[in-house]
Amino acid sequence: MPPRHSARRPRHSAERRRHSAGRAPTQRLVAMLVALVVGFTAILVRLALLQVKDAGALQALARDQRVRDIPLAAPRGTIFDRNGQELAMSLPAKAVFADPYLVRDARAEARAIADTLHLSFPNLLARLTSGGRFVYLARGVDLAVAKALQDRNLPGIGLKDESRRYYPAGALAPQVLGVVGVDGTGLAGIELEYQKLLSGRPGREIIEEDPSGTVIPQGESVDHPPVAGDDLLLTIDREVQYRAQVALAQGVKANHAKGATVIVMVPHTGDVLAMATSPWFDPNRLAQANPDNVTNRAVTDVYEPGSVNKVITAAAAVEEGALSLNQRLSVADTYTVYGRPFHDAHPHPVEQMTLADIIAYSSNVGVIRVAGLLGQSRFASYLYRFGLARATGSGFPGESAGLLPPPSQWSGTSMATIPIGQGVAVTPLQMACVYATIASGGVWVQPRFVRATVGPDGAVAPAPPAETRQVVSSSTARTVTRMLAYAVDVGTGTEAQIPGFWVAGKTGTARKILPNGSGYSHKYVASFIGFAPAARPALVVAAVLDEPVTEFGGVAAAPLFQQVMRFALSRLRIAPAPRLQAPPHAIPAA
Repeated sequence: MPPRHSARRPRHSAERRRHSAGRAPTQRLVAMLVALVVGFTAILVRLALLQVKDAGALQALARDQRVRDIPLAAPRGTIFDRNGQELAMSLPAKAVFADPYLVRDARAEARAIADTLHLSFPNLLARLTSGGRFVYLARGVDLAVAKALQDRNLPGIGLKDESRRYYPAGALAPQVLGVVGVDGTGLAGIELEYQKLLSGRPGREIIEEDPSGTVIPQGESVDHPPVAGDDLLLTIDREVQYRAQVALAQGVKANHAKGATVIVMVPHTGDVLAMATSPWFDPNRLAQANPDNVTNRAVTDVYEPGSVNKVITAAAAVEEGALSLNQRLSVADTYTVYGRPFHDAHPHPVEQMTLADIIAYSSNVGVIRVAGLLGQSRFASYLYRFGLARATGSGFPGESAGLLPPPSQWSGTSMATIPIGQGVAVTPLQMACVYATIASGGVWVQPRFVRATVGPDGAVAPAPPAETRQVVSSSTARTVTRMLAYAVDVGTGTEAQIPGFWVAGKTGTARKILPNGSGYSHKYVASFIGFAPAARPALVVAAVLDEPVTEFGGVAAAPLFQQVMRFALSRLRIAPAPRLQAPPHAIPAA
């Protein structure tokens, strides 16, 4: 018989199996409990992170998905001429925008928008697929065109009210007015200089939408309305400006000139009635404009003035008593300074000339002799007094101060070149101010383009008075005026005469510097600057032609001056004044 203990083994194994089977559910329950505890703990930790640490970021994300912040452009102020006629205004328009999140078929919608608005398909497609919730597709869209786009019912595409800049007179004073970009920001001219006043204060609209783009009625809604910009009342006279541009175009054509500039000013106030530069452009078609033509060269570009600068030498000589009005100088047609010969415009024998003769017949040699009587220090001081080498402060962006080397850097021939308008560069506006100083009794008056501003409430704020300074005495100014009137009566400026009026002015002819600055070319700048009536100056006109084939200021620029001045006198109903007595002269009138 087998041993007893061997018969008990199966019973112990069964007991162990029963014991193990009893522990297995318990272990599983414990494991499940631990897993549940760990899981709930992880959930609680995650909830804590979401509710505390990430709450702000998640709230912002959720808000960004349903809230749109739409900028609202302020109505831009209107620019008027001095008589209240609109020169620049804003018309109702639409901005086309997209919510890329709501766009269903970007390619199809980009093609439809491109066809309707005549815009670039690739550019539109890139914007429609850029992500985000708001992107501009076009600005300043005509209302009829915007309506045609709206009728297509393109998902994710919307319109909002805005304005577009419009210039009702087209290419009238475009370089003065400047232009505005598609975002309503001034890019040049008055539009740029007075951007802050004209643009006003933009507003914003905040709305809350559901995922389909429908406004949630009880959602967040905030409206900050824009504040309209101020209006500007300019000094420009629309009619004078128009006739100046007509005359300018005719003068450029008749003289086959590269370009030209005309300025009309009121000498006692500094008001700029007209400022025209040819070639110009139409600001309503800025995309087709030559960028060079947008520049207002009357203020930003400089040129050597030539003989019109001689008025400063004459005024300084009279003010300082460097020579008497009756004093005669022996003037040849050639004069050598530091080995360099200087010539008059035309050969002539030695002549006896008074200061009036020297100015009337524009003798280079005579002016150099007079400057020598003044001396460098006194002569240089008057150049600065008359405003050379400093910007006029007209309030026009990009204004140039001109070029004038300090006296310490003058060469031996500077006292010959600068008195006759070489070796110094000015803007047309600076030179117009020189003649306005003589016309206003020796008082330099700061030029200005703005007479007043008009707020959104209609309140008118006049511009502050122009800055002034006494340059020469009123007696000196009257004496120099007589010389300038004599120059128009019998001298080089006879083509500037106006029937019924006595005109005072001076011609200028200056060779242009080579582009590399190494010397002078064979091209000229011709000019005439003057005022009328000579006895009671009311207007100053500067006419400057760039590279006319006729070269001389008396031939090319004086007729342009005459045409502009004649209309301006008539337009402003300025009465004639008595003839001035001729200054002492030695050369008999022809």
